[in-house]
Amino acid sequence: MEVSTETVRGRTPQKEVEMNRTYEIMFIVRPDVEEAELDKLIETFSGHVTTGDGTVKSVEKMGRRRLAYTVKKFNDGFYVLLIVESPASLISEIERRLRVSEQVIKFITVRMDEEDKRVAKIKAHRDAHVKRSAQPQVNVEAAAAETAEAPVVAASEPVEQVAEAEVEPAVAS
Repeated sequence: MEVSTETVRGRTPQKEVEMNRTYEIMFIVRPDVEEAELDKLIETFSGHVTTGDGTVKSVEKMGRRRLAYTVKKFNDGFYVLLIVESPASLISEIERRLRVSEQVIKFITVRMDEEDKRVAKIKAHRDAHVKRSAQPQVNVEAAAAETAEAPVVAASEPVEQVAEAEVEPAVAS
């Protein structure tokens, strides 16, 4: 009798399902590239994402900026940010194409779904713990009426007696 290894270990076979995750892909394009070529490059990478079962959520051209340090003999470049929802296999293919492209001098890819979960958790925690300043304040007139009913004279008498006691020995001396 032969038993599969998954049932011996108590596991069920995993299904091959690719998860779509959210990624930010930022790349810097050489400064000598024309605006039309830059738009064509962005459309090319967006096309690779859509043909690979991904979606481009947004494209942001951040303009020409100065680099923090010299990269491939360039001191500035055009920054482009793509926010993409796709499987990980597609991201590795996009990174390979970015690496090969001559116009792209630098790029970085960041997975954002874990960051979104962390931010949502922090917001939920903050909403659960209401600040004291956000709680409703006691009505000022009601507080004044309560203090008017309390005997204020009894609280002030011992203070006056202590002050008179200090003064009397000084006069007697």
